[in-house]
Parts: sequence; C-alpha cells; structure tokens
Amino acid sequence: MIFETHAHYDDSRFDGDRDVILNSLSENGIGAVINCAASASGNYATIELVQRYPHVYGALGIHPSDIDDINEGFYDWIKSHAKHEKILAIGEIGLDYYWDKDIEVQKKQRYWFGRQIDLAKEAGLPVIVHSREAAADTMQVLKEHHAKELSGVIHCYSYSKEMALEFIKMGYYIGVGGVITFKNARKLIETVEAVPLERILLETDCPYMAPEPYRGKRNSSLYLPYVVEKIAMIKGVSIQEAEQVTEANARALFTKVK
Repeated sequence: MIFETHAHYDDSRFDGDRDVILNSLSENGIGAVINCAASASGNYATIELVQRYPHVYGALGIHPSDIDDINEGFYDWIKSHAKHEKILAIGEIGLDYYWDKDIEVQKKQRYWFGRQIDLAKEAGLPVIVHSREAAADTMQVLKEHHAKELSGVIHCYSYSKEMALEFIKMGYYIGVGGVITFKNARKLIETVEAVPLERILLETDCPYMAPEPYRGKRNSSLYLPYVVEKIAMIKGVSIQEAEQVTEANARALFTKVK
C-alpha cells in the first residue's frame, strides 16, 4: 500500500467530499495518511480527523507562514496533545522566506522552529520540515538544536541534490510529491537520481501541488500513483518496489503506525 506522509485534509477545499475521499483511499491502494497541521485551527482539526478515521494519523505544529498563531500557551497545547497515540510527528514546522522578507518575521520563524524541534525531541517524535528559500538557515537551526538526535523529513524538497545528501547524512528523509511529474522538475529529478530510494517518502501536500495530468487542480492522495510511477522510472525499479520501499521508509520513521 502507498503511505501518504503529508496531506492537509482539514483544508476547506475538502469540505464537500472529505468523507468520500478518505473512505475511498484503501480500495485505491492508499494505506496510512498523515494529516499535517499548519495553523492553530489546523491543529484542532487534525485531532478531530485522527479520532474519526482509523487510517488517518496526524502531525502537530505551526507552519512558518502561520507563525503568529503560536505563543507559549499554544506551544503547551501542542506539547500535551503530542502524546496522543495517533500523533506521529511535530510538523509542519520550519522556515519560509519566499512569502515574507521581513527580517523580524524571519527571526521569529527561526525561534519557533527551534522551539518546536526541542518539543519533538522531548516527545520522542520525528519532525516534518517545511523549508522554502531558506536552505542555509534551515540547516543551521537543525544543527543548533542538535536535530541529529532525532529524525524527520524535509517536506516538498526543492533544493540541490548536494544539500539533500547533507540532510540524509543527518538522518533525514526527502519528501517527494507531484512536482516530480512537472516538465520543469529537472532539479528534483536530479535529487531523486542521487539519493537512495531508502531515503524517499511519498507525499501530496494536498490540496496543493497536484501531479501531471492534474496540475493546477485540487490534489488528493488518490493521485499518488503518478508520483510512484515517476520515481520508479527515475530509479529504474518496478512500481511495486518503489511503493514497497517508500512505505517501509515511512513506517521506519513514523514508528507509531499500527
């Protein structure tokens, strides 16, 4: 079965057919799903989703673009709910310098990124890292907070193959989604060629980043076979092997999955 390691089914774009999609995944070859929180409301919704659907697990955390949602009180809320049996990781956390160039905002992002890494270490959970146009600072914060003591995934990877190998040396996985199918995905294709299949995780980031031939439309876990097919082609393995290895990778990282 395909293991979906990064989705946002709390998004309002699924309000009309959330049940239909989530209940149809198994019959379409999709097994476990991790719903990744981003905002405060997304954290609350993630807890509701994991309680409602047996195959849906969760990650709790505040996305860098929603950094105003976190304070000491909400940090404590995440800390307490991270003990839930179906919460597998702290995420989606990290840095995003694409949307906000303000130095003070970026400083705040780095502070709370580090704090949430510390929370993950204390909770004994891996991290799901968002990093956009912030490669050097992402690496620096991870090193400053001794993130080698835990593992995680660099979600929606967009940097060079050389940096991917550095993250792998630190014990991290590389998240690959629909972008790998795009015609302009040369850099990501080079990364997938360079890194071991045993360090790749499948993800959608749905409702965003739908693969070809659905680019520009709402994404869902049902489109993951297109990602598997492309990775298999790049790595020169069968689709079945690509699916099995990436599922084993996800289960090795997210150890609380039954």
